[in-house]
Amino acid sequence: MEVFVIRHTQVSIGKNSCYGQAEVPLADSFEEETLLLKTQLPQNATIFSSPSKRCTDLASRLTTEKIIEDDRLKEMNFGAWELQAWNSIEPEILNAWMQDFVNIAPPKGENLKIMYARVEAFLNDLKNHDYNQIIIVTHAGVIRCIWAYILQIPLQNIFKIPVAYGEVFTFNLNSEEATTVITRKK
Repeated sequence: MEVFVIRHTQVSIGKNSCYGQAEVPLADSFEEETLLLKTQLPQNATIFSSPSKRCTDLASRLTTEKIIEDDRLKEMNFGAWELQAWNSIEPEILNAWMQDFVNIAPPKGENLKIMYARVEAFLNDLKNHDYNQIIIVTHAGVIRCIWAYILQIPLQNIFKIPVAYGEVFTFNLNSEEATTVITRKK
């Protein structure tokens, strides 16, 4: 199956803010960004979306069909850090997390290993269906987990992969182990 993965469009929140599963508003450029994205995507694909409003707003503009929301496509849960300025988080706790975000979770949040497991489960479930084309509207962290899954990248290296707002990644996902990355568009 051909899979188009999109990071939601730009948000209107300070660049120094920690946000994952918290709801944040979309930027004023949303409509313009959405029009550009529509030119890069198939018209009759099945659409999956994170239940986050910034994703469902975009997904609903891409189709008139029903959108399949899936909690496994949510961004990382930063728990007590949600909507905090990064520089306001206790340095010792933040530094410990930054040294081992794969295994260490923010207070009341989740670590990367937990997030990866839910993304992996979603992708494995997709392999059991015979969709021709699908679109997944989600978040940078989820997209990086998808890359880790496809290319078998160690989780500690996934933040080296840049994922821009509104960026589209396309790949083939097959029931066999082999998966082929086709293209990346911004």
